[in-house]
Amino acid sequence: MRTRVCITIDTEFSIAGAFSDPALRPVAEPMVTCDVAGRSQGLDFLLATFQRHDIPATFFVEALNRQYFKHDPMAAIARRIHGQGHEVQLHVHPCWSVFRHADWRERVRACPRQDDFFGRDEADTLALIRQGMEAFSDWDLPPPQAFRAGNLQHDDALYQALARSGIRYSSNIGLAVFDSGDPRYALYGGRHERHGVIECPVLTYCDWRLGRRPHLKTLTIAGTSFAEMKTLLEQAHRIGLSLVVILSHPFEYIQSRDQDLRHARRHGIAQRRLTALCQYLDHNRDRYTPSGIAAAAIAVAPDHSVARDRPVAPDHSVAPGHPVAPSRSSSPENPLLEGRLLQSLDRLALQATYACYGQAALLATRGGSR
Repeated sequence: MRTRVCITIDTEFSIAGAFSDPALRPVAEPMVTCDVAGRSQGLDFLLATFQRHDIPATFFVEALNRQYFKHDPMAAIARRIHGQGHEVQLHVHPCWSVFRHADWRERVRACPRQDDFFGRDEADTLALIRQGMEAFSDWDLPPPQAFRAGNLQHDDALYQALARSGIRYSSNIGLAVFDSGDPRYALYGGRHERHGVIECPVLTYCDWRLGRRPHLKTLTIAGTSFAEMKTLLEQAHRIGLSLVVILSHPFEYIQSRDQDLRHARRHGIAQRRLTALCQYLDHNRDRYTPSGIAAAAIAVAPDHSVARDRPVAPDHSVAPGHPVAPSRSSSPENPLLEGRLLQSLDRLALQATYACYGQAALLATRGGSR
């Protein structure tokens, strides 16, 4: 069986500090195009790389930002991505909804946590989802089939709201980014049904251990080396995991010193990682099928195990070097994959060194593109 691999790109604008500093304003297109010396190192780099290696990707496009950006600049971006054959699915950051109110600054001061889905009322969550779906209609795009919550925040109410909205697939969980504490959502990877919605979590894995306790990390281009990705993909295929989901953002492919990204440089490490991953998937299609997330959720064989609504408790007592299966789950769809310590140490050292080098280069070049 081939493992489906979904590269997902959260495509979003930024509040850019506007909630805390009246002098600042949200940032739109630069968060997606990520221009350096007149060349897009974000969206254009992503689309060109995917085209070169024939990789279908999923762009989770944030749709509520038009509450602030009345000229709706995300519409053209979403249509362009769709026109290149990639899945365009719904991404929602609740924080943008506060801009509906003229007194939004007072509301933010009174309730700073504007971007939470966790703990939000189901009816309010459903209203936000439907606003996002309305944006897709206004953009002349097909209705979204899949959903991703901002900050990967999730709770039971979110899945109930998704079921009521008619969206059948989701990718809301990345346990190293956000853990709701609900054992029903302690999901490392694979496919899992919750309230009739098929959840496809961003893969969470163990990159190192303190004694027997694993350190959890969610699989991203920005935070995982290609060597680690290759190790995890080989392990996933070996144990028969049906689906691996990887997370990224356009702005991960540049380094910048400011929130509006006016002073930026190309992030060579991140770009090389994505290129190497796409080359690897392209050259190993006998083992992996690159796929959009809705296509993957639909295409996995009906008899393949899908863990349904049941508690999942992780077992952290298994020896290093082997996939860890949750102790109370019989599903092969929820193993905790294991990275290699030396690969993790190499990645940490390289990232720290490159971050320092990048900041020094930005100071020296004032916008150079090295």
